[in-house]
Amino acid sequence: MRILVLSDIHANLEALEASLAAAPPFDRVANLGDVVGYGASPNEVIERSRSLGNIFVRGNHDKAATGLIDLEDLKRAVVTEGPDKTILVSIMFANNEIGTIHPIAEIGKIAKEKGIVFHTDAVQAIGKVPVDFEKAGVDLASITAHKIYGPKGIGALYVRSKGPRVRITPQMDGGGHERGMRSGTLNVPGIVGLGAACEIAGKEMPDEAQRLIQLRSQLQAGLFERLDEIYVNGHPTERLPGNLNVSFAYVEGESLLMGINDIAVSSGSACTSATLEPSYVIRALGIDDELAHSSIRFGLGRFNTLEEVDYVTDRVSREVKRLREMSPLYEMAKEGIDLKSVNWKS
Repeated sequence: MRILVLSDIHANLEALEASLAAAPPFDRVANLGDVVGYGASPNEVIERSRSLGNIFVRGNHDKAATGLIDLEDLKRAVVTEGPDKTILVSIMFANNEIGTIHPIAEIGKIAKEKGIVFHTDAVQAIGKVPVDFEKAGVDLASITAHKIYGPKGIGALYVRSKGPRVRITPQMDGGGHERGMRSGTLNVPGIVGLGAACEIAGKEMPDEAQRLIQLRSQLQAGLFERLDEIYVNGHPTERLPGNLNVSFAYVEGESLLMGINDIAVSSGSACTSATLEPSYVIRALGIDDELAHSSIRFGLGRFNTLEEVDYVTDRVSREVKRLREMSPLYEMAKEGIDLKSVNWKS
């Protein structure tokens, strides 16, 4: 095993660029992003792959409804010979917006059978769910410290050293640091912080995961008891313990965020925070733009309490009801009017 010290986004790009640089011309990346409309891969990998002309796998709608990839789509997408030979499969271990956890071991098995390098962005999974890159057949994996309460600006790229040895081309030359894979002075305090955060997370993960599942279940049940026309996004069971993504129909997500500005929630990921477009991950689940715009991501962590969950449940419910009282669309829907059949005039 080799560990290349980077930030999380740099680790993803390093895995992509280095794999492409080490491959013959015209090879391609089977990036599983478009299995759920690009929702299964981190945004930086998607955008860089697009710019390099690589392909994305398009999955069937039934699987996309939960954000879980279809393994048969992967098998059909990879090419094992010829000028379009696939050289890299890349997917998130667990999605940062909807929390869906993908069948990494099964994907690793497919990649190994096809002789293809397998990369996973495990940033959201490390310290939250059991992760074993060796058993899962992962060749390259990106992790970061700040998602497990470590320092910001430090992450790592796991690189398989045997069975088979994965060779990557350095993207930064000079001093020969990190066995020639990436030159530059190492961030020693950050590295120590990452190691300490991993150690603590490893010890606390079993109990902490169960505690977070209980808090998440409490939050979900409370919202569903108080509100109608709300929907959970992502897989109902194969999801991160502390993630709950909910769409509130007939409510504008940004308006809801402003109305509950004392609560730390989001309408998308930090990777796409510069855009007001609805989440590409949510849209990929087959959800229309209006409902996608009403989606809110709740993230529960180590320091959250049951009392805070009860407060959030009450606060969000009251704000959703207030906004719906001002919404003619909600009133029309309650009267049984099919809004999609309405001929709106400008």
